[in-house]
Amino acid sequence: MPFKDALSRHLRRQVRQRAGVIAAACALALAGLAAAATTSTAASAAGPAATGNLVQNPGFESGTLSPWSCSGGNGSVVASPVHSGSHALLGTPTNSNDAQCSQAVSVQPNSAYTLTAWVEGSYVYLGDTGTGTSDTSTWTSSGSWTQLSTSFTTGASTTSVTVWLHGWYAQGDYSADDVTLSGPGGPTSGSSTPTSPSSPSTSTSPSTPPTSSSSSPSGGPPPPTGGGLGPNVIVISPSESVSAIASQLNAIGTQQAPNQFGNQRYEILFEPGTYGSAAAPLDFQLGYYESVEGLGQNPGQVVINGTIDSWNQCTNGASNQCYATNNFWRSVSNLTINVTGLTGCNAGEDVWAASQASPMRRVVVNGNLTLMDYCGGTPGWSSGGFIADSQLNGTIENGSQQQYLVRNTSIGSWTNGVWNQVFCGDPGAPAQSFGSTSLQAGGPQPYTTLGTCPTTQEEPYLYTDGSGNYNVFVPSVQSNTSGPTWAGGSTPGTSVSLNTFYVIDSSSTVSQINAALAAGDNLLFTPGVYSYNQTINVTHPDTKILGLGFATLIPTAGQTTMSVADVNGVNISGLIFDAGPTTSPTLLTIGTQGSATSHASDPVTVDDVFFRIGGATAGSVTDAFIDNSNNSLLDNIWSWRADHGAGSNSWTTDTADTGLTVNGNNVTAYGLAVEHYQKNETVWNGQGGTVIFFQNENPYDVPNQSAWMATPSQNGYPAFYIPNSVTSFRGYGMGVYSNFTSGPPIESAMAI
Repeated sequence: MPFKDALSRHLRRQVRQRAGVIAAACALALAGLAAAATTSTAASAAGPAATGNLVQNPGFESGTLSPWSCSGGNGSVVASPVHSGSHALLGTPTNSNDAQCSQAVSVQPNSAYTLTAWVEGSYVYLGDTGTGTSDTSTWTSSGSWTQLSTSFTTGASTTSVTVWLHGWYAQGDYSADDVTLSGPGGPTSGSSTPTSPSSPSTSTSPSTPPTSSSSSPSGGPPPPTGGGLGPNVIVISPSESVSAIASQLNAIGTQQAPNQFGNQRYEILFEPGTYGSAAAPLDFQLGYYESVEGLGQNPGQVVINGTIDSWNQCTNGASNQCYATNNFWRSVSNLTINVTGLTGCNAGEDVWAASQASPMRRVVVNGNLTLMDYCGGTPGWSSGGFIADSQLNGTIENGSQQQYLVRNTSIGSWTNGVWNQVFCGDPGAPAQSFGSTSLQAGGPQPYTTLGTCPTTQEEPYLYTDGSGNYNVFVPSVQSNTSGPTWAGGSTPGTSVSLNTFYVIDSSSTVSQINAALAAGDNLLFTPGVYSYNQTINVTHPDTKILGLGFATLIPTAGQTTMSVADVNGVNISGLIFDAGPTTSPTLLTIGTQGSATSHASDPVTVDDVFFRIGGATAGSVTDAFIDNSNNSLLDNIWSWRADHGAGSNSWTTDTADTGLTVNGNNVTAYGLAVEHYQKNETVWNGQGGTVIFFQNENPYDVPNQSAWMATPSQNGYPAFYIPNSVTSFRGYGMGVYSNFTSGPPIESAMAI
């Protein structure tokens, strides 16, 4: 077939290859356990001399299991495969049983022991319980005979421990042989022969690994990394015909153009090469939840001779009710557009009539770009947008765009402004001209222009190397920048293999996600809508979390959807956080409030991340996004309490006090939009903050003045609240608007 989904590509699902020591440490950290040691050398301790191997029937040479006991009868003694001798243990996990085999062994108190075993299989675990101190474990997924080893010290009154082996649910058989426990022997008088304990209970759901069983070394193994990107990632090759590509993409665009709150999501990836020509241009439209990206490392490696367009939507088809004000959640990145193909009114133009949450990044446009669809009906209003790290070589027609941020982008020429046009580090940008009469007829253009941007780090992006392997490129942090990062060659930064990412799809559980994070893996969410009843916990520094096709996360149990520890270098990009049916305290929290840790050299970044309370699904939250991380970078954030869609237009549904609270110091935000929240919409408590472009609309649905009072004497709430305790803050291009629709007179005493 002419179009290949990413599942059919040659990127293969990788099996994790980890050293046993590292894997055990990661697995134990997830369970909150502390391993005494995971080396191959026993710790020294005072006490009786070692008595050799304390395990009975260690090589299963008796031909029977005794005194081993296997849960569910899922263990047997076999003649092949074996590591040595004539027999070995074969465990056969099922969907609901991990085939744990164990025996109790007599030991001495306050003594050191080393447990080893030779194992073979996809996932095999070795460990101990009942040590009286910290139980330990280790595991492997090597698939060939491997010796596992772990060490422990017994407690003051411990005389018996249980040693065990198990596989993992539905992950194939495992084999074990030559199990040894070396250390001081147990009591030889006044004690009975130890017996095998009953098997601990296991989870009844194989898709949710057990988290409380004493037999499990943790919440389970981290899932395999790498793999296919799923059926909603469409990978396009330059060998395919222009007509086939256009037909497929325009069919998706036509489907998605009216699908504002649907669940369909698409990521469209162009392999390096050239698509279309002046004689046969490639012109296609984008709708909701479509992300188009080139797979080159730089924008010039994917060339579209044609246009990528976002058009007005006309209410009931009426040509005098056509708008782009609701054209949200779509994007184009990392490619070159040689503009050609459109005819008539739009000849010689690429039409990008979009509003919030519709970024254009790392794009070269050779030709004219219009940000208003002035040919597709009237009035053609549009509500604001974001362009970064790009090169726009023609004329940019701002038209009806009410507000816009352009950052680190070369500009040919810019036609006009409406309310608040902001330029930061843009060669060719119009000169600063914002004045007190900018919004009045005959007043100066509402341009706020900064020659450089203070601190930036571009959004990580997917690309393929010369062998066709997927990687994620992570650009470097830069200071006082102007123009695109790749203007002098390649963007500076580092590449990370997709094989370090847990690729999340509809079958993934939050337990698997947290297991991957605890193991130090990165995350890639394939296009989809994901509902979880537990918090996603990000604890490792430099974790990369990418969403494709506007992947959407919903909390179902009133929890915080994602929490990031106070660590360096976490990047979160390309996600939508929806509020769930039970009020959450927050949807995303990064860092620890009150932390004095500086992350200046390796900041946390949040790019193209969008928050919704209502709209697609009714929901509520107290504070959508809390940023406690010092030196963090926020780049194109839209936090939106819905003014239309599910749960909207009622003051008592889709409740949400605040869209963003910043407690971290020296935080920089570019392209920040926070709208329609019910109390202080943005709260900035951190010192040394910088905001370059802020956009706000007060809530539409305030029923009356008494329902919206910050204090008994202060009407309304500020859109951007900075307490008196903050002594240093810089804001550029900050706009606040109101449109109260309930009828009674309503006022806000303070905008900022």
